[in-house]
Amino acid sequence: MEAVEDIVIVGAGIAGLTTALGLHRLGIRSLVLESSDGLRATGFALTTWTNAWRALDAVGIGEPLRQQHHRLLGLQTASTSTGLPTAERQFDVTGTQRGHEIRCLRRRALLETLANELPSGTIRYSSKVVSIEESCYLKLVHLSDGSILKAKVLIGCDGVHSAVAKWLGFKKPAFVGRSCIRGSVHYEHGHSFEPKSFRCFGEGIRSGVIPCDDKSILWFFTFSSSSKNEEMEESPAKMKQFVLGKLGKIPDNMRAAIEKTELDDFILSPLRFRPPWEILLGNISKTNVCVAGDAFHPMTPDIGQGGCAALEDGIVLARCLGEALRDKQGMSSEKEYKRIEMGLKSYAKERRWRAFELISTAYMLGYIQQSNGRVLNFLRDRVLASFLAGLPLKMASYDCGKLRAS
Repeated sequence: MEAVEDIVIVGAGIAGLTTALGLHRLGIRSLVLESSDGLRATGFALTTWTNAWRALDAVGIGEPLRQQHHRLLGLQTASTSTGLPTAERQFDVTGTQRGHEIRCLRRRALLETLANELPSGTIRYSSKVVSIEESCYLKLVHLSDGSILKAKVLIGCDGVHSAVAKWLGFKKPAFVGRSCIRGSVHYEHGHSFEPKSFRCFGEGIRSGVIPCDDKSILWFFTFSSSSKNEEMEESPAKMKQFVLGKLGKIPDNMRAAIEKTELDDFILSPLRFRPPWEILLGNISKTNVCVAGDAFHPMTPDIGQGGCAALEDGIVLARCLGEALRDKQGMSSEKEYKRIEMGLKSYAKERRWRAFELISTAYMLGYIQQSNGRVLNFLRDRVLASFLAGLPLKMASYDCGKLRAS
């Protein structure tokens, strides 16, 4: 069976659904292919910085999400070696960082809100892409059920193992030598954490706690590792034991939160990134194909911008495609193809350096904060603490713009 679709988006994650909703707001239909049989909400929650809320407002879903999640008022960091505070940053500071908005957003709430705003039938589940072929002005998308879609535009939002990124010539993301264990805790009668992000680092680890609302928090623990964590991945009890044994000198309430976490609420993930030079030299777009989200710029979580950047991608991509497909009535296939190609090139040009900066900053910050060297520890805790605490705010001082070009 073969069917023709104007725009096919592979992956119903943050980037894919944001792009689809952005296009829908512009009156452009798309089809989203998702390999799973439902929305995938692994990861529990994500920090959404100011730049992310601008993107959420651009597609019209910022307000309902704000009502469900606390606004964070500051960031506190401490050393796991000494237990002493190293820096504190308020989010309502002066200058270019005035008015920052940061919340810990539950991933399922975000994905469901995006999906519920889309027309019925936009998302096709249990649709795994197995190969991609060219056919004149179309791309032939072969699915695991044997069906074929003919796409005028193909957008890969299919994560770190992206089939579309592979077709564009990108290599598999590189393992950075660190892994992350995440957990989520629900307090039936409320927790005692202030509405702030708490981070501890040093001695080869990095950990933190971020409140989502009155009753739930997200915590994380990153550590230096080999890529072979299979034994621990299969045993949440071993994950919990490992984390509790490696935490170092952290506040008692942070340790208590991890102790309270149910075993079903532990996730272990190796950290991967796309080397920045591949972003500069690689094909973000080619003819009528492009990538967004983790398929484009997988990065370490050290500045909390992976999901935020995916939201930015969706807005910019929808805007560029909207401009390319405007007034296409009566347009020849060749002209439409050329306009799509130019639209995707505009998207790639706008996002290339932003992605390069985010990946580089996240990697550098994680490397310094998780270092166990004596000299680097001294510099981090005594000299660079305030600068490092301000880097996430600097990366969040970005506006991807509206859906329609001004």
